[in-house]
Amino acid sequence: MSTITVQRADQRFVTDIGWLDSKHSFNFGPHWSPEHQGHGLLLVNNDDVVAPGQGFGTHGHRDMEIVTWVLSGRLAHRDSTGTDDVIYPGLAQRMSAGSGIRHSEMNASPDEPVHFVQMWVLPDTPGVQPGYEQRDLNAALDAGGLVAIASGKGHPGAIRIHQREAVLWGARLSAGQSVEVPADGHVHLFVALGAGTLDAAGELGQGDAVRLTDATDPITFTATADGTELLIWATA
Repeated sequence: MSTITVQRADQRFVTDIGWLDSKHSFNFGPHWSPEHQGHGLLLVNNDDVVAPGQGFGTHGHRDMEIVTWVLSGRLAHRDSTGTDDVIYPGLAQRMSAGSGIRHSEMNASPDEPVHFVQMWVLPDTPGVQPGYEQRDLNAALDAGGLVAIASGKGHPGAIRIHQREAVLWGARLSAGQSVEVPADGHVHLFVALGAGTLDAAGELGQGDAVRLTDATDPITFTATADGTELLIWATA
């Protein structure tokens, strides 16, 4: 039997330490609740704003597929594979922690904040070789409709994740435009920017999320604000 749960933006966990304003859709760090232990294979959905010139110093991860999506500003990424790059809106980034990786993430601007969503998915194989991939998807997003951002199922144009049962879809919509939300065992729809309405869930604002379980039929999201961006994980 399918279920729909709405998580409002103000129901998320909050970490606010001056240079970082982070909203957590699921358990993270000291924040814990039995109701928020991930959704399917998606364990982390952090909505972060980092102050100019600040960021996360070098730290380590293992056995996690980490996808970062910048909404505004620029994020400088460095890691122990030798990658040194800057992520901007519309540039999908995947870091496979695998057997172990160390990295830092810093606001690349001295005077503007950076706003991004970072998502963690369990891999289907532990101990893979750490790796990094990025791809500019702006043209595909501007063409309309759902775009595969990250996929373990081989979707053309998407960055590859080591999880054969997960796909991250994205959409960039103007007011009045609609997309069909895919059906799967666990679907997590996050309104990263803007607002809209979702069949059977009603009005959704920026930062709101919907968790669908055992969805069997696609449902429709319609944007009610220009510049609306959706991030939708469909997993087993």
